[in-house]
Amino acid sequence: MSDFIEDRKFVARLLMKVRLGELSVRQAMMNYPKDVKDETLIAAYHALIHYEADEDIRAKDELFKEEQDDYLEFISNTLAKGEDLPQNIIDNYKEFYSNAPILHKKNGFFTGFWKYLNIKEKDK
Repeated sequence: MSDFIEDRKFVARLLMKVRLGELSVRQAMMNYPKDVKDETLIAAYHALIHYEADEDIRAKDELFKEEQDDYLEFISNTLAKGEDLPQNIIDNYKEFYSNAPILHKKNGFFTGFWKYLNIKEKDK
């Protein structure tokens, strides 16, 4: 079992609250554990970013929304069990690590980050 099990369970609850509409993605991101070293938790954070970035697509495409909701739920369920995410999921997000580090209120670049998300979405 992982040394990060408590953080994984906490993040699982955050993701499920986002999935159920009880918490905004922004709120979940701001409450994410600090100084995360667990690759599973880092990948889950980036899945959350992509979930937010694709909000307009989900609004227009019901099938896409359903698939993305199921994906977020899968990640949440995996974390709730304390398990590692599959390596292919972790690998899919690695390219984004340097562009979108885990944020907290005191980082001072939160506004720039949201601007980055909007620019990247328009570039798609």
